[in-house]
Amino acid sequence: MSFHNIKNKLLYWIPKILAILLGIFFIIFGEFDDSPGLQGIGLILIITTVVFVIRNKKKK
Repeated sequence: MSFHNIKNKLLYWIPKILAILLGIFFIIFGEFDDSPGLQGIGLILIITTVVFVIRNKKKK
């Protein structure tokens, strides 16, 4: 594997992983704060990220 290949994979996956972690944080903090809106935003963020990853994998 070349350096550019590894760099491209990291640049592809890091934002997606961060988005999922942020969604998990929103769900947990929304539960702690008793805020259903924040939990919904976290769930939408996670579902959207997973859908984009699956769609991109099917195109390749």
